[in-house]
Amino acid sequence: MFVRTWRYQVDREASEAFERSYGPDGDWARLFARGSGFLGTELLSAVDRGSGDALVYATIDRWRTRQDWDAFLADHGEAYHALDLRLENLTIEEQDLGDWLSV
Repeated sequence: MFVRTWRYQVDREASEAFERSYGPDGDWARLFARGSGFLGTELLSAVDRGSGDALVYATIDRWRTRQDWDAFLADHGEAYHALDLRLENLTIEEQDLGDWLSV
């Protein structure tokens, strides 16, 4: 299995919209589902949601193989970048945590 992970900082006021868009049935998951080999998205939130004005989330996007991910980007890269631009106002900061392979 191939996994992509991201970390996000989100303003509390945008948290509901963020969770809808980045969750397992959200905009990203629906876009990824257009690609062969997409296995699902998991959205995690930091345990301490009670402090500060911002929340921290992580996403885990699972694909059967790295090749499936690469093929998705080749076929749907334009839609990927358009969605990224459309949703960028939901995050304060985002960090690519890397790509992972099951061992």
